[in-house]
Amino acid sequence: MNKSKIIKDIHLPKEINNILNDLNKSGYEGYLVGGCIRDILMNKEPKDWDITTNARPEEIQEVFPDSFYENNFGTVGVKTDLGVVEITPYRLEGSYSDGRRPDTVEYTDNIELDLGRRDFTINSIAYNPINEIIIDLFKGQEDIKNKIIRCVGNPDIRFSEDGLRIMRMIRFSAQLDFSIDTETLTSAMNKRHILDNIAKERIREELCKILMSKDAIKAFIYMNKIDILQYITIHLKESVNVKQNGCHAYDVFEHLIRSLQCAIDKNYPLEIRLAALFHDIGKPSTRVFSKEKNDFTFYNHEVVGTKITKSILKDLKFSHETIEKVVKLVRWHMFFSDTEQITHSAVRRMISNVGRDNIWDLINLRICDRVGTGRPKEDPYRLRKYMSIIEEVMSDPTDVSMLKINGNDLINKLHVKSGPKIGKILNVLLDRCINDPSINTEDSLLKMSKDLLSLEDKDLDALNKTALDKTKQEVEEKIKKIRSKYKVR
Repeated sequence: MNKSKIIKDIHLPKEINNILNDLNKSGYEGYLVGGCIRDILMNKEPKDWDITTNARPEEIQEVFPDSFYENNFGTVGVKTDLGVVEITPYRLEGSYSDGRRPDTVEYTDNIELDLGRRDFTINSIAYNPINEIIIDLFKGQEDIKNKIIRCVGNPDIRFSEDGLRIMRMIRFSAQLDFSIDTETLTSAMNKRHILDNIAKERIREELCKILMSKDAIKAFIYMNKIDILQYITIHLKESVNVKQNGCHAYDVFEHLIRSLQCAIDKNYPLEIRLAALFHDIGKPSTRVFSKEKNDFTFYNHEVVGTKITKSILKDLKFSHETIEKVVKLVRWHMFFSDTEQITHSAVRRMISNVGRDNIWDLINLRICDRVGTGRPKEDPYRLRKYMSIIEEVMSDPTDVSMLKINGNDLINKLHVKSGPKIGKILNVLLDRCINDPSINTEDSLLKMSKDLLSLEDKDLDALNKTALDKTKQEVEEKIKKIRSKYKVR
């Protein structure tokens, strides 16, 4: 067996050391393998721990009674304070007749055979901390050093076994900022048809991991290069080389992935990243050359894109909640108007369209859209003005609509006759609630209303005038602060 002493010190959590020691004391081998060793060698904290051993599943469970075994591949889950640690026997796999999973699984006592069945060299390194032995048969450490993704053995065989490995290869390039070996990349392109056999749920899982990685734009460039964009959606493929109008520096596809990368750089959540990727997906089918403008137009692309996005996300089996939010963001991403038309009523309508919980996400999508055009300034004056008005209308209301009672309550419960007295009472109540929001309850307000009704008209008028003056002053001061924050008038 090709073994060597590991070059650097590796400090493992005690739970992992305990598992490996327990296997060793019971007469079995135990090696850390796969992504956790790759991460350690890259000076990263592993997210998951995988162990491989010459013990069979039932033997593993004898060593770890508080474990579970519920799959066809021999993997036993051991519960620890780190979470579940998976232990899998060394194994060989039969043919992959469906291009998704092995027809048969056979256990072996030879770890070299187990490592030889794995996908990429960077994931085919095993380490035994008890004797500090590392097994690296396929130069995985060298590929990590050179930041290269390369298949173990013949890439045609590896991809024929499981077509999802093509997506995993792309995902690793985005997560690790690695390049892909030329032979491996060529093979992936030649074997891309095997992705037809992969369930949409598995495609979605890899897509989400790509979207949540730091260098997703590289992944989409690779996907375009080897012609697999259609396995996410044909609409992405159709956006390539679709020239835009003079406002854009890039074609539709490059604009979409640059917008996505902006969402990633700003650490926005998955829904905004999806919306950034698909917000202009309706442009290729709405593009028309206008002789009048001597340029392309894309009228109603956001409406068409809404339908396309919903279809894409449903096809990829995203949750109803995710689909609903992303579709709203795509539908309303073209919300801008001329600066003088950005009114409070227009902003309120937009908040009504997308919901209070989504309005700032819509603004963030717009920022990504703007950066994706190649423009250097992501927050122009009109965007700042829009943000200012959003904050104004989203802040605690400073009008009588905030009160827990209204004029009808005064009429029906206190038998007040309709007229100006109702407005005066509500104004006074509002002033008091601004000073002390805790009194804004139906019982408290009705009780205060009774006291106000007992006042002389001139005294109620004086309280009303004082309340209106104070409320106006507070509203003006609040708006002044908000607009100063966004540097708008």
